[in-house]
Amino acid sequence: MQATVRSLDGEEAGTLDLPDVFGEQVRTDLIKRAVLAAQANRKQDYGADEYAGLRTSAESFGSGRGMAHVPRSEGQGARVPQTVGGRKAHPPKAEKDHSLNVNDKERKAAIRSAVAATADAELVAERGHRFDEDLDLPLVVSDDFADLVKTQEVVDLLEALGVYEDVERADENRKVRAGQGKLRGRKYREPKSILFVTSGETGPSRAARNLAGADVATAREVNAEDLAPGADAGRLTIWTESAVEEVADR
Repeated sequence: MQATVRSLDGEEAGTLDLPDVFGEQVRTDLIKRAVLAAQANRKQDYGADEYAGLRTSAESFGSGRGMAHVPRSEGQGARVPQTVGGRKAHPPKAEKDHSLNVNDKERKAAIRSAVAATADAELVAERGHRFDEDLDLPLVVSDDFADLVKTQEVVDLLEALGVYEDVERADENRKVRAGQGKLRGRKYREPKSILFVTSGETGPSRAARNLAGADVATAREVNAEDLAPGADAGRLTIWTESAVEEVADR
């Protein structure tokens, strides 16, 4: 299995023999397990105060005012969960363990499977990414990519490759998040666009991150969630030559 290596001008600069990892079977079940475990292991412990709902200095109106005869927290039922305005019956516990375990072999298989999905044009298109129909996947660029330090230089490369439309898609579909998350530093929900996989932390690490929905990862640290956000395999990914060689050992 071979891939076309492209220069920073988008022109063909040679071919590269792809490692066997790009020919692996795409196991969406393993990818989902690995991604859900990664998300669960990032959860922060949260719990209610042990005495929440049990402290009240209010006094009851008593009877005779036409109020329903349901116990109220400010009456005699402060410790009972079914009182009006009373405590929660089973509040969240800080000691709860949210973590999920995945076997090492399964986690590694999930990463290899997610890597293989980046070479499947049908899966990438089904995920909603936009790119030229005649483009061969996976996308591999020369190691000169490491010399790019400005976002505009990365934009010029994406336009030459025929994938910049995917960045525009992510930018156009940036929406205000529904719910309380927008009050907690997560105001916008932005779709994922292109993933850049390099052989090390280089100039594009910052330049490419400024693009809407784009991420940058190294071949040695890229994980299943980077390659398949939301457990949906087939993210549009650009690899450097050195990154392709390094990912063979994952």
